[in-house]
Amino acid sequence: MTINARGLAIPDIKLITSKAHIDRRGTFRETWNQRDLERAGIHCSFVQDNHVVSNSAGTVRGLHFQSPPYAQGKLVRITRGRIFDVAVDLRADSATFGQWVGREIDSDGGEQLWIPPGFAHGYCTLEPQTEVIYKVDRYYNPSAEGGIRWDDPDLAIDWPDLCSRPVVSPKDRSLPTFADWQSMQAYGLDRRSTDDYDRSGKFEQNDRLAEQASV
Repeated sequence: MTINARGLAIPDIKLITSKAHIDRRGTFRETWNQRDLERAGIHCSFVQDNHVVSNSAGTVRGLHFQSPPYAQGKLVRITRGRIFDVAVDLRADSATFGQWVGREIDSDGGEQLWIPPGFAHGYCTLEPQTEVIYKVDRYYNPSAEGGIRWDDPDLAIDWPDLCSRPVVSPKDRSLPTFADWQSMQAYGLDRRSTDDYDRSGKFEQNDRLAEQASV
């Protein structure tokens, strides 16, 4: 196998590695091999690639997801810089529901993370001008997008110190807490109907913010 995958603390989150071939010209490595990844239990057909550049270290994007039937699997890699990458299990029937896993990945190591459907995803950049490229197996659907606050007290994600004063979009600052997201699920509300669930004003939707890119 050219590409290898191993589970992290939440086994369905896979760390993907591949051998680098280095000579005086530079480096060559495979970043996706369907046959190898299927042997590792990853079965998907990618339909879209996204490329994100974050100008500042300490930029936080997330935690984002798309609701079923538009839930996305993501294969995340870094082409410049470093990130602390996080996935939160939102699968109600999962033994690790509400738990998170984090991993630092960078452009030099060539590591990637496979995050299957059913997880919220986010990251913090650890260097300026960090570039993230990720493949998804479902098209972006604004009517299905959702999110949870990156600094949710119940999730208690152990972000790096660099993220203590993050650069965060207004859209991400307006995301619900994990507890409120669970309540929204109980009432059958999705990300687009949070106006109806606005008990304290903190879920008020701003349609202009919906046009901002989500990761």
